[in-house]
Amino acid sequence: MKKSDLARLGKEDAISIIGKEWMLVTAGTPDKFNTMTASWGGIGFLWGKPVAFVFVRPERYTHQFIEESDHLTLAFLGAENREILNFCGTKSGRDYDKVKETGLVPVATEAGNVTFEQARLTLECRKLYKTKFTADEFIDKAPLERWYNDKPGGGLHDVYIVEIENVYE
Repeated sequence: MKKSDLARLGKEDAISIIGKEWMLVTAGTPDKFNTMTASWGGIGFLWGKPVAFVFVRPERYTHQFIEESDHLTLAFLGAENREILNFCGTKSGRDYDKVKETGLVPVATEAGNVTFEQARLTLECRKLYKTKFTADEFIDKAPLERWYNDKPGGGLHDVYIVEIENVYE
């Protein structure tokens, strides 16, 4: 894993890598962490900083690790690792050892956060802001109806804005 600069992000199509390739959102320490697949998110510039936007339902096991950590990583594994992403997006770390089940190889960053040997790109991020989606705040109710009402899997997402501090490839 080599450290890159933020210019690396300029070479990526953020919409495609998150929405089509998906990512692993990981928080915790090398001794105790959890990871989950996410296909919702974004990368941009806010408050004079390069940032990412991450959406996590409070019911997800990874949520508690994010809440307890100042940092998280976003790891992009590439299409060749779709089976790992599928597993980590449908199975809970409460019930499964995702590393054992998928063959993921955890790697600690210089700052002690967790990414994976399989990652072609990792964004190491520091939490800046959190808010919660609320049903009353939806101006267009169509996404609320489509993604939340009568859907299994829990409640509305928490939204984290995180500063991208390091990029690894």
